[in-house]
Amino acid sequence: MGKRGDAERETGRPAAEEPSAEGASARRGGNGRTPLGNYKSDRRTASRSRALVRLLPAVLIMAGVIFDEAAPPRFNASPLYAAAPLIAAPFFSLLGTVATGAVELAAVSLLQWQAGTLGEVDSTTELLTILTCGLLAVLSNRVVSRSGEELATARNIAEAAQRAVLPIPAERIGGFDVAARYEAAQADALIGGDLYAVQETPHGVRLLVGDVRGKGLGAVEAVAVVIGAFREAAEQESSLEMVAQRLERALAREGVRREGLDQFEGFTTALLAEIPPGQSVVRTVNRGHPEPLLLDRDGRVRVLVPAQPALPLGMGDLGAWPDRSDTAPFPSGAILLLFTDGLTEARDRRGVFYDPAARLTGRRFGAPDHLLETLSEEVRVHTGGGPQDDMALLALRRP
Repeated sequence: MGKRGDAERETGRPAAEEPSAEGASARRGGNGRTPLGNYKSDRRTASRSRALVRLLPAVLIMAGVIFDEAAPPRFNASPLYAAAPLIAAPFFSLLGTVATGAVELAAVSLLQWQAGTLGEVDSTTELLTILTCGLLAVLSNRVVSRSGEELATARNIAEAAQRAVLPIPAERIGGFDVAARYEAAQADALIGGDLYAVQETPHGVRLLVGDVRGKGLGAVEAVAVVIGAFREAAEQESSLEMVAQRLERALAREGVRREGLDQFEGFTTALLAEIPPGQSVVRTVNRGHPEPLLLDRDGRVRVLVPAQPALPLGMGDLGAWPDRSDTAPFPSGAILLLFTDGLTEARDRRGVFYDPAARLTGRRFGAPDHLLETLSEEVRVHTGGGPQDDMALLALRRP
């Protein structure tokens, strides 16, 4: 293979003819920068903006001093001095906020002393205005700090809940390399209605990826029910079809006690997979979920389409059909990729959906975590920021 094969191994992409300058320019856009470069550039710009805001109180104090030195006596820079501690309050510590107010009070007092106006009515009013703004800034700093502590506590609780409901799987399970990733569409959210689980059982390594209809606490409750039922059924049931039926019954029991619309329309799309011990195959049961992908080590991508479509879990009242698993070869070096519709329904500005099968064809990935990191970055680039829906990714590689 020579240099061409080395390039494939290093980049994770198939070796192809060298692109022309025109083709490269077209993919980058008129400015010659890749979309990923634009995303990283935006993050650097945001970081620089925050740094500039933190410098603003000092800039305002210096501007006020310069203005007082240059302007006629009847003019003063009180608005600039008043704004400095108020801007510092949400970004500085308590000590930094107090120091900002103290520095500007000292600077204004010194300027008034030099001008011989210290103690006059106008000068005293100016000092009192600056002092009042400084005290308000200290109060604002305390409120912001307390809110930040409460937010941090809530985030810690949410992280603990996420680990309890969606624990990060071990990097190696049953002899397979494993990686998982969850990205919530809502800013700062840690968990939602998407779910994944992987478990080594007496019947082989079994996997689950699903998507609960709805949002909020109701969806999280359903996630906990599905994962709990899966972990128990995966150990006890001899076939993947029986595991699916256990999940169906668990959701039916959950639906009885849930109120409102969820009682009648709650459902969960799910993809169950099983790698039997000692066999180079993967069995799947698809209950209305996006089809998984099998990435061969030569760059070929196979879409594991079920032979017979089935309804999502929790919709047994509409009709009952026996679950039938599908079997596909799972050779050494191949990666099984399971995902939720947050990946396939990610759209760009023109409304074009992200197509993982087309995007991954011809590319090679040495490890599951490399594959998931690549998908996550490409979705951000494709959408111009992040997934529009929650996205759960689970990858398993046969060494």
